[in-house]
Amino acid sequence: MALNRDQILERRRLLKKEYGELYDQLTALLFRHDPAHINFEVNKDEYQIEVDSILPRLGTCQSQPEVEEVIHEEFTRLFDPMTAGPRQKYVAIAAEVWELWQNFNRT
Repeated sequence: MALNRDQILERRRLLKKEYGELYDQLTALLFRHDPAHINFEVNKDEYQIEVDSILPRLGTCQSQPEVEEVIHEEFTRLFDPMTAGPRQKYVAIAAEVWELWQNFNRT
């Protein structure tokens, strides 16, 4: 079942509360890498929907390749296979996300 706008915003608020700065770091990282080519320099929050779906799944990841798989799966689900592209497209992104995730879990 699809969430309405208020439910999405409430979920996002809870994620930001739980993950703090990590939420914004992941949003900025995806914006910088721009795997879906939606960065128009004025829409810094464009990747929040993707972070909303990726971040809760990171807790199941035990390695960078698993992070890569999660990110690719979510981009394929949220866009389409053509826009998402091959899994290899997410190697550098996953490396940075894995590092951020490990740092988050050390604190």
